[in-house]
Amino acid sequence: MTPAIIASVETMLEKWKGQEGKEIEVYQEFRLLTSEVISRTAFGSNYMEGEKIFAIVRKLTVIMSRNLSKTRIPLISKLWKSADLLESEKLSKEMKDRVMKIVKKREDKVVNGEVNSFRSDLLGLLLNAYYDSDAKNRLSLEDVVAECKTLYFAGQETVNSLLAWIVLHLAILGDWQEKARRELVDIFGNQNPHLEGIAKLKIMTMIINEALRLYDPTNVLQRTGTREIQLGKLILPANIDILPLSIGLHRDPHFWGNDVHHFKPERFVEGIAKATNYTAAAFFPFGLGPRSCVGMTFAMIETKIALSMILQRYTITLSPAYVHSPVLILTLQPQNGIQVILEPIHSNA
Repeated sequence: MTPAIIASVETMLEKWKGQEGKEIEVYQEFRLLTSEVISRTAFGSNYMEGEKIFAIVRKLTVIMSRNLSKTRIPLISKLWKSADLLESEKLSKEMKDRVMKIVKKREDKVVNGEVNSFRSDLLGLLLNAYYDSDAKNRLSLEDVVAECKTLYFAGQETVNSLLAWIVLHLAILGDWQEKARRELVDIFGNQNPHLEGIAKLKIMTMIINEALRLYDPTNVLQRTGTREIQLGKLILPANIDILPLSIGLHRDPHFWGNDVHHFKPERFVEGIAKATNYTAAAFFPFGLGPRSCVGMTFAMIETKIALSMILQRYTITLSPAYVHSPVLILTLQPQNGIQVILEPIHSNA
């Protein structure tokens, strides 16, 4: 999937030409980029085909966010539906219909012989499971649609936020920006990133981990206890939701020291285990255990490729227009965007 990610970043960078020295709002730029990436890699389509779906995802995200802490009374919920619930049902149906069109389009290509099999991207793998001859491995059509909806959200919103927060800190801390750039020159020169080199990006990995620690896009890791368990001095009954907040541990001075709120990538110079004093639960931006994020490697590679290609071409400074205002709308987002100024590095242009 690396070539598809590189092609998407190149599209963004091509659009930036002529904008040098001018203010650019990168949060919105990265939203378009990550939308393009997930469309290409997961669905074999471009951003324009999935644009309406991403718009629906954003609307549903806002509705979900403002209703997360509301309690629904079962009987009343059956007799009366709030405006938000009616709107979410309408949006969910529209999203399902649009995903079904993409699924049908892929099916038609196979039936008409335009492609040999479904196995060309993630959607293809899902459809292959839908047609699996073994009933135990078979996915239902509802499963396929649900997975597509999850991919559209998880594959786009989280990386979008992460990239924006990293660029903010690199714009503020020019020394770390320069350290990352020197590492890129040593490994890639002026060439596009490749997987062998991406695995060697130690400084960039430190920067990404520190951004994940301070501005974890997800922030909340929901789990449901399937049985009664003891958590410290508490006895938790079965079937209740538990909401561990990563921010509580990621900013705990006990694990990270009194400078816990400062952006210091050097914390991770000897790896995550040493940075957390070998306490695994002190750092879990992608979750923990058997249900940790299945897209972790993909997200890290996408982030490293995008940052590498930007830093190879531009120096980044923060615009005076920037106002710091993080807001949690399922993911941790900059409420007012992130405005930066890009200056070209002429030797690499």
